[in-house]
Amino acid sequence: MAAGSLVLDGPDRPGTPPAAPARGGELVASYRSEPVSFNRHLASRAADDLFSRLTQGRLVRRHRITNEIEPRLAESWALADDGLTYTLALRRNVRFSDGEPFTSADVLFSFRAVYDDATNSQLAGELKIGGAPLDVSAPDDHTVVIRFPSPFGPGLRILDGLPILPRHKLEAALDEGRLREMWGTSTPPSELAGLGPFVLAEYTPGQRLVFARNQNFWARDAAGVQLPYLDRLVVETVPEQNVEMLRLESGQLDLTTDEARPEDVAAFRRAAEAGRLQLVDVGIAIDPNLMWINLRPDLKASDSKRAWLQSEDFRRAISHAVDRDVFVNTVYLGAAEPIFGPVTPSYGIWYTPDLPVYAFDRTRAGSLLNGLGLADATGDGVLEDRSAAPVRFSLITQKGNNVRERSAAVIQDQLRQVGIVVDVVGLDQGAVFQRFSTGDYDAIFFGVDITDPDPALMAEFWLSSGAFHFWNPGQATPATEWEARIDDLMRRHVTSLDLDERRDLFAEAQRILAEHVPVLYFAAPHVYVAVSPRVANATPAVTKPQVLWNAEVLAVKGGG
Repeated sequence: MAAGSLVLDGPDRPGTPPAAPARGGELVASYRSEPVSFNRHLASRAADDLFSRLTQGRLVRRHRITNEIEPRLAESWALADDGLTYTLALRRNVRFSDGEPFTSADVLFSFRAVYDDATNSQLAGELKIGGAPLDVSAPDDHTVVIRFPSPFGPGLRILDGLPILPRHKLEAALDEGRLREMWGTSTPPSELAGLGPFVLAEYTPGQRLVFARNQNFWARDAAGVQLPYLDRLVVETVPEQNVEMLRLESGQLDLTTDEARPEDVAAFRRAAEAGRLQLVDVGIAIDPNLMWINLRPDLKASDSKRAWLQSEDFRRAISHAVDRDVFVNTVYLGAAEPIFGPVTPSYGIWYTPDLPVYAFDRTRAGSLLNGLGLADATGDGVLEDRSAAPVRFSLITQKGNNVRERSAAVIQDQLRQVGIVVDVVGLDQGAVFQRFSTGDYDAIFFGVDITDPDPALMAEFWLSSGAFHFWNPGQATPATEWEARIDDLMRRHVTSLDLDERRDLFAEAQRILAEHVPVLYFAAPHVYVAVSPRVANATPAVTKPQVLWNAEVLAVKGGG
Protein backbone atom coordinates (compact mmCIF):
# COMPACT_ATOMS: atom_id res chain seq x y z
CA MET A 1 0.00 0.00 0.00
CA ALA A 2 1.36 3.42 -0.93
CA ALA A 3 2.74 5.82 1.65
CA GLY A 4 0.05 7.77 3.43
CA SER A 5 -2.74 5.43 2.34
CA LEU A 6 -5.98 5.09 4.25
CA VAL A 7 -6.93 2.28 6.57
CA LEU A 8 -9.10 -0.12 4.58
CA ASP A 9 -8.98 -3.32 6.59
CA GLY A 10 -9.42 -4.00 10.26
CA PRO A 11 -8.39 -7.22 12.00
CA ASP A 12 -11.85 -8.79 11.85
CA ARG A 13 -13.59 -7.63 8.69
CA PRO A 14 -12.87 -5.26 5.82
CA GLY A 15 -13.80 -1.70 6.58
CA THR A 16 -13.63 -2.05 10.38
CA PRO A 17 -12.15 1.19 11.76
CA PRO A 18 -9.09 0.95 14.01
CA ALA A 19 -9.09 1.77 17.72
CA ALA A 20 -11.31 4.68 18.73
CA PRO A 21 -9.68 8.11 18.33
CA ALA A 22 -10.33 11.05 20.62
CA ARG A 23 -13.63 12.85 20.22
CA GLY A 24 -13.81 16.43 19.07
CA GLY A 25 -12.65 18.70 16.30
CA GLU A 26 -13.92 19.62 12.88
CA LEU A 27 -13.39 18.35 9.36
CA VAL A 28 -14.07 20.34 6.19
CA ALA A 29 -15.44 18.52 3.17
CA SER A 30 -16.53 19.82 -0.21
CA TYR A 31 -19.36 19.08 -2.60
CA ARG A 32 -19.84 20.48 -6.08
CA SER A 33 -23.55 21.06 -5.56
CA GLU A 34 -25.90 21.62 -2.65
CA PRO A 35 -29.29 20.22 -1.62
CA VAL A 36 -32.34 21.57 -3.41
CA SER A 37 -34.44 20.52 -0.42
CA PHE A 38 -33.96 19.15 3.08
CA ASN A 39 -36.91 16.86 2.29
CA ARG A 40 -35.49 13.70 0.71
CA HIS A 41 -38.91 12.77 -0.64
CA LEU A 42 -38.76 15.69 -3.06
CA ALA A 43 -35.14 15.62 -4.13
CA SER A 44 -33.15 12.76 -5.61
CA ARG A 45 -29.78 14.30 -6.40
CA ALA A 46 -26.64 13.03 -4.70
CA ALA A 47 -26.34 16.18 -2.57
CA ASP A 48 -29.86 15.65 -1.23
CA ASP A 49 -29.10 12.02 -0.41
CA LEU A 50 -25.90 13.01 1.39
CA PHE A 51 -27.77 15.54 3.51
CA SER A 52 -30.32 12.88 4.39
CA ARG A 53 -27.67 10.32 5.34
CA LEU A 54 -25.90 12.78 7.63
CA THR A 55 -29.05 13.89 9.44
CA GLN A 56 -31.54 11.02 9.20
CA GLY A 57 -31.39 7.35 10.18
CA ARG A 58 -32.16 4.14 8.30
CA LEU A 59 -33.47 0.81 9.53
CA VAL A 60 -30.55 -0.95 7.85
CA ARG A 61 -27.51 0.14 5.86
CA ARG A 62 -25.45 -1.45 3.12
CA HIS A 63 -21.88 -1.52 4.36
CA ARG A 64 -19.99 0.05 1.47
CA ILE A 65 -16.89 -2.13 1.94
CA THR A 66 -18.29 -5.57 2.79
CA ASN A 67 -21.46 -5.02 0.72
CA GLU A 68 -23.43 -6.71 3.50
CA ILE A 69 -26.54 -5.30 5.16
CA GLU A 70 -25.80 -4.11 8.68
CA PRO A 71 -28.18 -3.22 11.52
CA ARG A 72 -28.97 0.42 12.17
CA LEU A 73 -32.25 1.46 13.78
CA ALA A 74 -33.34 -2.16 13.40
CA GLU A 75 -30.93 -4.12 15.58
CA SER A 76 -31.99 -7.53 14.23
CA TRP A 77 -34.50 -9.21 11.92
CA ALA A 78 -35.85 -12.60 10.94
CA LEU A 79 -37.36 -13.91 7.70
CA ALA A 80 -40.42 -16.12 7.98
CA ASP A 81 -40.74 -19.45 6.20
CA ASP A 82 -42.95 -17.85 3.55
CA GLY A 83 -39.90 -15.98 2.23
CA LEU A 84 -41.91 -12.76 2.22
CA THR A 85 -42.27 -11.57 5.81
CA TYR A 86 -39.51 -9.90 7.81
CA THR A 87 -39.88 -9.12 11.50
CA LEU A 88 -37.54 -6.31 12.62
CA ALA A 89 -36.62 -5.61 16.22
CA LEU A 90 -36.03 -1.88 16.72
CA ARG A 91 -33.42 -0.46 19.05
CA ARG A 92 -34.77 0.73 22.36
CA ASN A 93 -34.14 4.04 24.07
CA VAL A 94 -33.40 5.82 20.79
CA ARG A 95 -34.33 9.48 20.53
CA PHE A 96 -34.57 11.98 17.71
CA SER A 97 -32.16 14.91 17.74
CA ASP A 98 -34.83 17.04 19.46
CA GLY A 99 -35.21 14.50 22.28
CA GLU A 100 -38.48 12.85 21.19
CA PRO A 101 -38.48 9.03 21.44
CA PHE A 102 -38.23 6.88 18.30
CA THR A 103 -40.79 4.06 17.99
CA SER A 104 -42.34 1.84 15.38
CA ALA A 105 -44.92 4.59 14.78
CA ASP A 106 -42.16 6.63 13.09
CA VAL A 107 -41.40 3.72 10.77
CA LEU A 108 -45.06 3.34 9.82
CA PHE A 109 -45.26 7.09 9.25
CA SER A 110 -42.17 7.03 7.01
CA PHE A 111 -43.62 4.30 4.80
CA ARG A 112 -46.94 6.13 4.68
CA ALA A 113 -45.13 9.26 3.50
CA VAL A 114 -43.33 7.33 0.76
CA TYR A 115 -46.50 5.80 -0.65
CA ASP A 116 -48.74 8.87 -0.24
CA ASP A 117 -50.10 10.01 -3.61
CA ALA A 118 -50.09 13.68 -2.65
CA THR A 119 -46.45 13.50 -1.58
CA ASN A 120 -45.45 11.85 -4.87
CA SER A 121 -42.17 10.82 -3.25
CA GLN A 122 -39.02 10.40 -5.31
CA LEU A 123 -38.39 7.28 -3.21
CA ALA A 124 -41.66 5.49 -3.91
CA GLY A 125 -40.52 3.55 -6.98
CA GLU A 126 -37.45 2.23 -5.16
CA LEU A 127 -39.62 0.84 -2.37
CA LYS A 128 -42.06 -1.11 -4.52
CA ILE A 129 -41.74 -4.65 -5.84
CA GLY A 130 -43.29 -5.15 -9.25
CA GLY A 131 -45.11 -1.86 -8.77
CA ALA A 132 -46.68 -2.98 -5.49
CA PRO A 133 -45.85 -1.39 -2.10
CA LEU A 134 -44.55 -3.24 0.92
CA ASP A 135 -47.10 -4.04 3.62
CA VAL A 136 -45.84 -2.63 6.93
CA SER A 137 -47.33 -3.14 10.37
CA ALA A 138 -46.24 -2.73 13.98
CA PRO A 139 -47.47 -5.11 16.70
CA ASP A 140 -45.76 -2.96 19.37
CA ASP A 141 -43.53 0.09 19.80
CA HIS A 142 -40.31 -1.82 19.12
CA THR A 143 -41.31 -4.30 16.42
CA VAL A 144 -42.02 -3.77 12.73
CA VAL A 145 -43.31 -6.44 10.37
CA ILE A 146 -42.64 -5.93 6.65
CA ARG A 147 -44.30 -8.20 4.13
CA PHE A 148 -43.10 -8.14 0.52
CA PRO A 149 -45.81 -8.49 -2.16
CA SER A 150 -43.73 -11.16 -3.92
CA PRO A 151 -40.38 -12.89 -3.37
CA PHE A 152 -37.50 -10.42 -3.69
CA GLY A 153 -33.90 -11.60 -3.74
CA PRO A 154 -32.22 -8.47 -2.36
CA GLY A 155 -34.58 -8.49 0.63
CA LEU A 156 -34.07 -5.67 3.11
CA ARG A 157 -31.34 -4.04 1.00
CA ILE A 158 -33.97 -1.73 -0.46
CA LEU A 159 -34.45 -0.14 2.98
CA ASP A 160 -30.98 1.43 2.74
CA GLY A 161 -32.60 4.31 0.86
CA LEU A 162 -35.48 4.99 3.27
CA PRO A 163 -34.94 7.82 5.79
CA ILE A 164 -36.97 7.42 8.98
CA LEU A 165 -38.79 10.69 9.55
CA PRO A 166 -40.12 12.18 12.81
CA ARG A 167 -43.85 11.60 12.96
CA HIS A 168 -44.21 14.24 15.67
CA LYS A 169 -42.81 16.89 13.31
CA LEU A 170 -44.47 16.00 10.03
CA GLU A 171 -47.64 14.00 10.58
CA ALA A 172 -49.95 17.03 10.49
CA ALA A 173 -48.48 18.11 7.15
CA LEU A 174 -48.90 14.62 5.71
CA ASP A 175 -52.51 14.45 6.92
CA GLU A 176 -53.22 17.76 5.18
CA GLY A 177 -51.44 16.79 1.95
CA ARG A 178 -48.67 19.34 2.56
CA LEU A 179 -45.61 17.14 3.07
CA ARG A 180 -44.13 18.39 -0.20
CA GLU A 181 -44.11 21.88 1.27
CA MET A 182 -42.11 20.86 4.33
CA TRP A 183 -38.41 21.18 4.99
CA GLY A 184 -37.33 23.32 2.08
CA THR A 185 -33.86 24.81 2.24
CA SER A 186 -35.22 27.96 3.91
CA THR A 187 -36.40 25.93 6.92
CA PRO A 188 -34.61 27.04 10.12
CA PRO A 189 -32.32 24.24 11.37
CA SER A 190 -34.15 24.26 14.71
CA GLU A 191 -37.31 22.98 12.99
CA LEU A 192 -35.55 19.87 11.65
CA ALA A 193 -35.18 16.64 13.59
CA GLY A 194 -33.55 13.37 12.68
CA LEU A 195 -31.93 10.14 13.81
CA GLY A 196 -28.64 10.61 11.95
CA PRO A 197 -25.21 11.30 13.45
CA PHE A 198 -25.38 15.04 12.78
CA VAL A 199 -27.82 17.93 12.89
CA LEU A 200 -27.80 20.93 10.60
CA ALA A 201 -26.44 23.89 12.55
CA GLU A 202 -26.06 26.44 9.77
CA TYR A 203 -26.77 26.77 6.04
CA THR A 204 -25.43 29.55 3.85
CA PRO A 205 -26.82 29.06 0.32
CA GLY A 206 -24.13 28.70 -2.30
CA GLN A 207 -21.40 28.51 0.33
CA ARG A 208 -21.64 25.84 3.03
CA LEU A 209 -23.62 23.57 5.31
CA VAL A 210 -22.38 23.21 8.87
CA PHE A 211 -23.32 20.04 10.74
CA ALA A 212 -22.96 19.60 14.49
CA ARG A 213 -22.89 16.41 16.52
CA ASN A 214 -26.33 14.95 17.24
CA GLN A 215 -26.12 14.69 21.03
CA ASN A 216 -28.87 12.05 20.98
CA PHE A 217 -27.32 9.78 18.33
CA TRP A 218 -27.83 6.16 19.33
CA ALA A 219 -24.59 4.55 18.10
CA ARG A 220 -21.53 3.84 20.22
CA ASP A 221 -18.19 2.34 19.30
CA ALA A 222 -16.80 -0.93 20.66
CA ALA A 223 -15.47 0.87 23.71
CA GLY A 224 -18.85 2.39 24.50
CA VAL A 225 -17.96 5.90 23.30
CA GLN A 226 -20.91 7.73 21.78
CA LEU A 227 -20.61 8.57 18.10
CA PRO A 228 -19.99 10.65 16.11
CA TYR A 229 -16.43 11.48 17.06
CA LEU A 230 -16.50 14.88 15.36
CA ASP A 231 -17.91 18.01 16.95
CA ARG A 232 -18.59 19.51 13.52
CA LEU A 233 -18.55 18.62 9.86
CA VAL A 234 -18.50 21.49 7.39
CA VAL A 235 -19.51 20.81 3.78
CA GLU A 236 -18.35 23.64 1.51
CA THR A 237 -20.04 24.18 -1.87
CA VAL A 238 -17.26 24.19 -4.49
CA PRO A 239 -18.81 23.88 -7.97
CA GLU A 240 -15.54 23.93 -9.90
CA GLN A 241 -13.57 20.69 -9.62
CA ASN A 242 -10.23 22.30 -10.46
CA VAL A 243 -10.69 24.65 -7.50
CA GLU A 244 -11.84 21.77 -5.31
CA MET A 245 -8.74 19.69 -6.00
CA LEU A 246 -6.39 22.64 -5.51
CA ARG A 247 -8.01 23.39 -2.15
CA LEU A 248 -7.63 19.78 -1.10
CA GLU A 249 -3.97 19.64 -2.10
CA SER A 250 -3.23 22.94 -0.32
CA GLY A 251 -4.85 21.79 2.92
CA GLN A 252 -7.92 24.05 2.82
CA LEU A 253 -10.14 20.96 2.60
CA ASP A 254 -9.89 17.69 4.50
CA LEU A 255 -11.83 15.61 1.98
CA THR A 256 -14.05 15.79 -1.09
CA THR A 257 -17.19 13.84 -1.81
CA ASP A 258 -15.91 12.72 -5.23
CA GLU A 259 -12.95 10.63 -6.26
CA ALA A 260 -9.83 12.18 -7.70
CA ARG A 261 -9.79 12.75 -11.45
CA PRO A 262 -7.18 10.90 -13.54
CA GLU A 263 -5.28 14.16 -14.12
CA ASP A 264 -5.04 14.74 -10.34
CA VAL A 265 -3.65 11.36 -9.33
CA ALA A 266 0.02 11.99 -10.13
CA ALA A 267 0.09 15.23 -8.11
CA PHE A 268 -1.77 13.56 -5.27
CA ARG A 269 0.75 10.71 -5.23
CA ARG A 270 3.57 13.21 -4.80
CA ALA A 271 1.63 14.98 -2.05
CA ALA A 272 1.04 11.64 -0.31
CA GLU A 273 4.75 10.79 -0.48
CA ALA A 274 5.47 14.17 1.10
CA GLY A 275 2.91 13.54 3.85
CA ARG A 276 0.53 16.30 2.72
CA LEU A 277 -2.27 13.90 1.73
CA GLN A 278 -3.47 10.37 2.23
CA LEU A 279 -4.23 8.63 -1.07
CA VAL A 280 -5.61 5.19 -1.84
CA ASP A 281 -6.74 3.24 -4.88
CA VAL A 282 -10.07 1.98 -3.53
CA GLY A 283 -10.79 -0.34 -6.44
CA ILE A 284 -12.37 -0.43 -9.87
CA ALA A 285 -15.51 1.64 -10.38
CA ILE A 286 -18.87 -0.14 -10.61
CA ASP A 287 -20.43 2.53 -12.84
CA PRO A 288 -18.24 2.88 -15.96
CA ASN A 289 -19.27 5.19 -18.78
CA LEU A 290 -20.86 3.52 -21.77
CA MET A 291 -21.75 4.09 -25.40
CA TRP A 292 -24.99 3.01 -26.95
CA ILE A 293 -26.53 3.32 -30.39
CA ASN A 294 -30.18 4.25 -30.75
CA LEU A 295 -32.04 1.03 -31.55
CA ARG A 296 -35.50 2.54 -31.17
CA PRO A 297 -37.68 1.81 -34.20
CA ASP A 298 -38.51 5.51 -34.56
CA LEU A 299 -34.87 6.52 -35.08
CA LYS A 300 -34.76 9.66 -37.22
CA ALA A 301 -32.46 8.36 -39.95
CA SER A 302 -32.63 7.34 -43.60
CA ASP A 303 -33.43 3.71 -44.31
CA SER A 304 -29.91 3.09 -45.62
CA LYS A 305 -28.32 4.57 -42.51
CA ARG A 306 -30.71 2.75 -40.19
CA ALA A 307 -29.78 -0.58 -41.81
CA TRP A 308 -26.12 -0.42 -40.82
CA LEU A 309 -26.34 1.82 -37.74
CA GLN A 310 -28.75 -0.53 -35.97
CA SER A 311 -26.98 -3.71 -37.06
CA GLU A 312 -25.50 -6.01 -34.43
CA ASP A 313 -22.40 -6.51 -36.58
CA PHE A 314 -21.87 -2.76 -36.70
CA ARG A 315 -21.65 -2.71 -32.89
CA ARG A 316 -19.30 -5.69 -32.93
CA ALA A 317 -17.13 -3.87 -35.47
CA ILE A 318 -16.93 -0.81 -33.21
CA SER A 319 -15.81 -3.00 -30.32
CA HIS A 320 -13.13 -4.62 -32.48
CA ALA A 321 -12.01 -1.23 -33.84
CA VAL A 322 -11.33 0.48 -30.50
CA ASP A 323 -7.96 -0.24 -28.91
CA ARG A 324 -8.90 -0.31 -25.24
CA ASP A 325 -5.28 0.05 -24.13
CA VAL A 326 -5.13 3.35 -26.01
CA PHE A 327 -8.47 4.29 -24.44
CA VAL A 328 -7.15 3.56 -20.91
CA ASN A 329 -3.93 5.49 -21.43
CA THR A 330 -5.48 8.48 -23.19
CA VAL A 331 -8.67 8.94 -21.18
CA TYR A 332 -7.56 7.77 -17.76
CA LEU A 333 -3.79 8.24 -18.02
CA GLY A 334 -3.36 4.55 -17.28
CA ALA A 335 -5.52 4.54 -14.13
CA ALA A 336 -8.21 2.21 -15.47
CA GLU A 337 -8.80 -1.32 -16.72
CA PRO A 338 -10.08 -2.37 -20.17
CA ILE A 339 -13.62 -3.78 -19.97
CA PHE A 340 -16.25 -5.16 -22.34
CA GLY A 341 -19.41 -5.05 -20.22
CA PRO A 342 -21.21 -3.27 -17.40
CA VAL A 343 -20.19 -5.57 -14.54
CA THR A 344 -16.69 -4.87 -13.22
CA PRO A 345 -14.68 -6.91 -10.67
CA SER A 346 -15.90 -4.59 -7.90
CA TYR A 347 -19.33 -6.22 -8.22
CA GLY A 348 -17.87 -9.13 -6.25
CA ILE A 349 -20.00 -12.26 -6.51
CA TRP A 350 -21.92 -10.87 -9.48
CA TYR A 351 -18.82 -10.48 -11.68
CA THR A 352 -18.45 -13.09 -14.44
CA PRO A 353 -14.99 -12.95 -16.04
CA ASP A 354 -15.36 -15.50 -18.87
CA LEU A 355 -17.80 -13.68 -21.16
CA PRO A 356 -17.68 -13.29 -24.95
CA VAL A 357 -15.56 -10.30 -25.98
CA TYR A 358 -14.95 -8.51 -29.26
CA ALA A 359 -11.32 -7.60 -28.67
CA PHE A 360 -9.17 -5.15 -30.61
CA ASP A 361 -8.82 -6.45 -34.16
CA ARG A 362 -9.17 -3.94 -36.98
CA THR A 363 -9.00 -6.64 -39.64
CA ARG A 364 -12.02 -8.34 -38.11
CA ALA A 365 -13.75 -4.97 -37.78
CA GLY A 366 -13.21 -4.34 -41.48
CA SER A 367 -14.62 -7.73 -42.43
CA LEU A 368 -17.77 -7.12 -40.40
CA LEU A 369 -18.23 -3.70 -41.97
CA ASN A 370 -17.72 -5.07 -45.46
CA GLY A 371 -20.29 -7.74 -44.70
CA LEU A 372 -22.80 -4.94 -44.13
CA GLY A 373 -22.10 -3.59 -47.61
CA LEU A 374 -19.87 -0.78 -46.30
CA ALA A 375 -16.76 -0.14 -48.40
CA ASP A 376 -14.40 2.67 -49.35
CA ALA A 377 -15.46 2.92 -52.99
CA THR A 378 -13.85 6.34 -53.54
CA GLY A 379 -10.51 5.62 -51.89
CA ASP A 380 -10.72 8.61 -49.54
CA GLY A 381 -10.47 6.52 -46.39
CA VAL A 382 -14.20 6.85 -45.56
CA LEU A 383 -16.59 3.95 -45.99
CA GLU A 384 -19.77 4.38 -48.01
CA ASP A 385 -22.96 2.38 -47.79
CA ARG A 386 -24.86 0.84 -50.69
CA SER A 387 -26.53 4.19 -51.44
CA ALA A 388 -23.06 5.82 -51.71
CA ALA A 389 -23.67 7.81 -48.49
CA PRO A 390 -20.69 8.09 -46.14
CA VAL A 391 -20.73 5.89 -43.03
CA ARG A 392 -21.14 8.70 -40.57
CA PHE A 393 -23.03 9.17 -37.31
CA SER A 394 -23.15 11.62 -34.43
CA LEU A 395 -22.08 10.81 -30.88
CA ILE A 396 -23.56 12.95 -28.13
CA THR A 397 -21.70 13.36 -24.85
CA GLN A 398 -21.66 15.67 -21.84
CA LYS A 399 -20.00 19.01 -22.42
CA GLY A 400 -17.59 20.04 -19.65
CA ASN A 401 -17.04 16.49 -18.38
CA ASN A 402 -13.37 15.98 -19.19
CA VAL A 403 -13.44 12.18 -19.03
CA ARG A 404 -16.47 11.89 -21.30
CA GLU A 405 -15.17 14.45 -23.76
CA ARG A 406 -11.79 12.68 -23.97
CA SER A 407 -13.56 9.32 -24.35
CA ALA A 408 -15.64 10.55 -27.26
CA ALA A 409 -12.54 11.96 -28.93
CA VAL A 410 -10.73 8.61 -28.63
CA ILE A 411 -13.73 6.75 -30.07
CA GLN A 412 -13.85 9.29 -32.90
CA ASP A 413 -10.15 8.78 -33.69
CA GLN A 414 -10.23 5.00 -33.41
CA LEU A 415 -13.26 4.59 -35.66
CA ARG A 416 -11.80 6.98 -38.22
CA GLN A 417 -9.03 4.42 -38.69
CA VAL A 418 -11.56 1.87 -40.00
CA GLY A 419 -13.36 4.40 -42.20
CA ILE A 420 -16.19 5.48 -39.91
CA VAL A 421 -16.74 9.21 -39.39
CA VAL A 422 -18.00 10.20 -35.95
CA ASP A 423 -19.28 13.72 -35.29
CA VAL A 424 -18.91 14.41 -31.56
CA VAL A 425 -21.62 16.69 -30.17
CA GLY A 426 -21.10 18.12 -26.68
CA LEU A 427 -24.27 19.09 -24.80
CA ASP A 428 -24.97 20.01 -21.20
CA GLN A 429 -26.38 17.24 -19.05
CA GLY A 430 -29.99 18.38 -19.31
CA ALA A 431 -29.80 18.52 -23.09
CA VAL A 432 -28.32 15.00 -23.21
CA PHE A 433 -31.26 13.72 -21.16
CA GLN A 434 -33.70 15.55 -23.41
CA ARG A 435 -32.25 14.06 -26.59
CA PHE A 436 -32.25 10.60 -25.01
CA SER A 437 -35.85 10.88 -23.84
CA THR A 438 -37.10 11.97 -27.25
CA GLY A 439 -34.98 9.46 -29.17
CA ASP A 440 -33.46 12.24 -31.28
CA TYR A 441 -29.91 10.93 -31.56
CA ASP A 442 -27.67 8.39 -33.31
CA ALA A 443 -25.47 7.41 -30.36
CA ILE A 444 -24.67 8.66 -26.85
CA PHE A 445 -21.62 8.31 -24.61
CA PHE A 446 -22.64 8.88 -21.00
CA GLY A 447 -22.93 7.19 -17.61
CA VAL A 448 -25.10 6.81 -14.53
CA ASP A 449 -24.24 6.41 -10.86
CA ILE A 450 -24.71 2.94 -9.39
CA THR A 451 -25.30 2.87 -5.63
CA ASP A 452 -25.71 -0.86 -5.01
CA PRO A 453 -24.15 -3.69 -7.04
CA ASP A 454 -27.04 -6.09 -6.52
CA PRO A 455 -28.32 -6.60 -10.11
CA ALA A 456 -31.95 -6.86 -9.00
CA LEU A 457 -31.75 -3.20 -8.05
CA MET A 458 -30.71 -2.35 -11.61
CA ALA A 459 -33.69 -3.94 -13.34
CA GLU A 460 -34.41 -0.67 -15.19
CA PHE A 461 -31.24 -1.36 -17.21
CA TRP A 462 -31.62 -5.10 -17.76
CA LEU A 463 -35.36 -5.41 -18.46
CA SER A 464 -36.61 -4.44 -21.92
CA SER A 465 -39.39 -2.42 -20.27
CA GLY A 466 -36.90 -0.45 -18.19
CA ALA A 467 -36.45 3.31 -18.44
CA PHE A 468 -32.66 2.85 -18.52
CA HIS A 469 -32.64 0.05 -21.09
CA PHE A 470 -30.68 2.69 -22.94
CA TRP A 471 -30.64 1.41 -26.50
CA ASN A 472 -34.43 0.92 -26.69
CA PRO A 473 -36.15 1.84 -23.41
CA GLY A 474 -39.69 1.23 -22.26
CA GLN A 475 -40.56 -1.60 -24.66
CA ALA A 476 -44.13 -2.87 -24.35
CA THR A 477 -42.88 -6.29 -25.42
CA PRO A 478 -39.26 -7.34 -26.02
CA ALA A 479 -38.06 -6.23 -29.45
CA THR A 480 -35.71 -9.21 -29.84
CA GLU A 481 -35.60 -12.83 -28.81
CA TRP A 482 -32.42 -12.30 -26.81
CA GLU A 483 -33.95 -9.41 -24.85
CA ALA A 484 -36.90 -11.68 -24.02
CA ARG A 485 -34.43 -14.26 -22.69
CA ILE A 486 -32.73 -11.66 -20.51
CA ASP A 487 -36.14 -10.51 -19.25
CA ASP A 488 -36.94 -14.06 -18.17
CA LEU A 489 -33.56 -14.57 -16.50
CA MET A 490 -33.74 -11.29 -14.64
CA ARG A 491 -37.29 -11.82 -13.41
CA ARG A 492 -36.22 -15.18 -12.02
CA HIS A 493 -33.08 -13.57 -10.59
CA VAL A 494 -35.11 -10.88 -8.82
CA THR A 495 -37.57 -13.31 -7.25
CA SER A 496 -35.17 -16.08 -6.24
CA LEU A 497 -34.12 -16.27 -2.59
CA ASP A 498 -31.28 -18.68 -3.37
CA LEU A 499 -28.02 -16.76 -3.77
CA ASP A 500 -26.30 -19.40 -5.90
CA GLU A 501 -29.29 -19.55 -8.25
CA ARG A 502 -29.38 -15.76 -8.49
CA ARG A 503 -25.69 -15.70 -9.36
CA ASP A 504 -26.10 -18.33 -12.10
CA LEU A 505 -29.10 -16.57 -13.61
CA PHE A 506 -27.32 -13.24 -13.72
CA ALA A 507 -24.19 -14.79 -15.23
CA GLU A 508 -26.32 -16.09 -18.11
CA ALA A 509 -27.95 -12.65 -18.56
CA GLN A 510 -24.47 -11.10 -18.74
CA ARG A 511 -23.43 -13.69 -21.31
CA ILE A 512 -26.36 -12.90 -23.60
CA LEU A 513 -25.76 -9.15 -23.29
CA ALA A 514 -22.07 -9.60 -24.11
CA GLU A 515 -22.87 -11.70 -27.16
CA HIS A 516 -25.30 -9.17 -28.66
CA VAL A 517 -23.40 -6.06 -27.44
CA PRO A 518 -26.24 -3.49 -27.37
CA VAL A 519 -24.03 -1.28 -25.21
CA LEU A 520 -20.30 -0.70 -25.59
CA TYR A 521 -17.89 -0.42 -22.68
CA PHE A 522 -14.23 0.40 -23.05
CA ALA A 523 -12.67 1.07 -19.64
CA ALA A 524 -13.49 1.22 -15.94
CA PRO A 525 -11.40 3.65 -13.90
CA HIS A 526 -9.70 2.95 -10.63
CA VAL A 527 -11.32 5.00 -7.88
CA TYR A 528 -8.69 7.11 -6.10
CA VAL A 529 -9.64 8.86 -2.89
CA ALA A 530 -7.52 11.54 -1.25
CA VAL A 531 -7.97 13.07 2.19
CA SER A 532 -5.86 15.31 4.39
CA PRO A 533 -3.43 13.85 6.96
CA ARG A 534 -5.81 15.09 9.68
CA VAL A 535 -8.48 12.52 8.81
CA ALA A 536 -8.68 9.37 10.93
CA ASN A 537 -10.85 6.28 10.54
CA ALA A 538 -11.72 6.76 6.87
CA THR A 539 -12.94 3.62 5.09
CA PRO A 540 -13.47 4.85 1.51
CA ALA A 541 -15.66 2.92 -0.91
CA VAL A 542 -15.98 2.78 -4.69
CA THR A 543 -19.53 4.17 -4.51
CA LYS A 544 -20.52 7.73 -3.62
CA PRO A 545 -20.11 9.29 -1.15
CA GLN A 546 -16.76 7.54 -0.97
CA VAL A 547 -15.75 8.80 2.49
CA LEU A 548 -18.87 10.26 4.11
CA TRP A 549 -20.97 7.10 3.86
CA ASN A 550 -20.08 6.35 7.51
CA ALA A 551 -19.33 9.88 8.69
CA GLU A 552 -20.08 8.97 12.31
CA VAL A 553 -16.70 7.22 12.66
CA LEU A 554 -14.60 9.90 10.97
CA ALA A 555 -12.31 11.74 13.34
CA VAL A 556 -9.54 14.28 13.56
CA LYS A 557 -6.18 12.80 14.45
CA GLY A 558 -5.50 13.91 18.00
CA GLY A 559 -9.12 14.91 18.49
CA GLY A 560 -9.01 18.49 17.27
